[in-house]
Amino acid sequence: MTKLTLLGLRALAEDGLHVLPAPVDIVIENGEIRDVRPTGSAPPEGEPVDARHTFAVPGFLNGHHHSHENFHKGRYDRLPLELWMNYVRPAKPLPLTAEDVYLRTLVGASQALLSGTTCIVDDFNASPVLHPEHIEAAMSAYEDIGIRALLGPTLFDVPFHQSVPFIHEECSDDTLASLATVKATPPSEYLRFVEELAATRHPDVNRVGVLLAPSAPQRCSDGFLHQVRELADATQLPVIIHVQETRLQAASAWHERGKTLFQHLDDLGFLAPGTSLIHAVWLTPDDIARIARSGASVQHNPNSNLKLGSGLMPMRPLLDAGVNVSLGTDGCGSLESTDMLRVVSNTALIHKLRGNDYKRWIGAEEALYAATEGGAKALGMEGRLGRIAPGQRADLVLYRLDGPAFTPLNDPLRQLVFGESGASIDSVFVEGERVVADGQLTRLDQRAISRRIEQAMTRLRPAIGEAEKQTERLRPAYERIWSRCQSLPLAPGTLSARLDDV
Repeated sequence: MTKLTLLGLRALAEDGLHVLPAPVDIVIENGEIRDVRPTGSAPPEGEPVDARHTFAVPGFLNGHHHSHENFHKGRYDRLPLELWMNYVRPAKPLPLTAEDVYLRTLVGASQALLSGTTCIVDDFNASPVLHPEHIEAAMSAYEDIGIRALLGPTLFDVPFHQSVPFIHEECSDDTLASLATVKATPPSEYLRFVEELAATRHPDVNRVGVLLAPSAPQRCSDGFLHQVRELADATQLPVIIHVQETRLQAASAWHERGKTLFQHLDDLGFLAPGTSLIHAVWLTPDDIARIARSGASVQHNPNSNLKLGSGLMPMRPLLDAGVNVSLGTDGCGSLESTDMLRVVSNTALIHKLRGNDYKRWIGAEEALYAATEGGAKALGMEGRLGRIAPGQRADLVLYRLDGPAFTPLNDPLRQLVFGESGASIDSVFVEGERVVADGQLTRLDQRAISRRIEQAMTRLRPAIGEAEKQTERLRPAYERIWSRCQSLPLAPGTLSARLDDV
């Protein structure tokens, strides 16, 4: 049995929206918060830890990340999603070993921990051929570094290029043939693999667990989506799915189906609590009402949406309708970072561009809530994660209040959201274990990790470069498709997501 008491710290209140007025002691036992009490009101239990002059908040939950993009960090800019995506999902997969995947996963996990994230959701591309040892390598990386993680092998049964509008009109038969994978693992095997993992890697009882990650409605047949929903209901696994991230996706859905993809998912009975709709940038009021009725969450990735030019989702209308919103970074191929501090700060900043009633602008409290309890609720884990309260898992971050961001100390919550860079992090605890101390990982050597990754990249860079050359051959056709879709109409009532649509 492990027990410790954090003594004399300031802390975020249980509601996640304000700071407790006086210092408290937090008792942690067997990875769980057992008590939060006024400091000095009872003797310390277990190991006493002097936490005076620190501010405790729940660790961030990064609701969306693609670890398979980590080796592509810094390679792309000024590209919309549809032109960028093929670079990080090349037609010819990179020649990766399980060791490569292990190291690749540590790239995002280490930055996440060092910037205050204690839980990360990894939408892991394992196509076109399923290598179970690659999945295990990624999970081993999360186990070894000490972070909480939910990993979902990406699920789809419609090939990526087949889901692109006008692809058969803009690409030659030879080009289309080059995109077709000769050997691919059947989608049913992926689904069965996740079902088997649920027995040993369920997130209810494992720090590193599995979830269901259907890619997007346009890349999944209706029958396949029904199978995913049935498996989610049977196993009680969380579900994540990309929906209408870009104008192209929203316009092509309306053009091809005569309804939005949110309407389509609702008609299929796919929307439910514990299901996260990733991005959800382009929405109608009817879409918002459907999501609210279903209990599904919207998973917001503002920094990635900014870099790819996808747009700004309507956060205030979603919150007004009672929709839960969580936050994430998206993959390092698009954003270069798993730093949730930047995401939280930008959430509280960029949504002030919407609406003239300043009283209804998104504030620091709402942004922080979305990154903590909102993230837990999206995964169906609100009873265990995202708050500082008895019965919650002890996933905590302690910030030094003598750091520049908190000096002078006026409002710790706002100063955290708008001013903190991660430099003030004193400790990160996951399940009561201190996995970051004084700005350093406690389980692994960050510098040693970086050296091993650079050695792997020496071998992999030529393969990445060759894959990028192949993608360049597709680019003219994809640029024509992207341009064609800009003139397609959106569903009536679609809320504006870009300044040039005003």
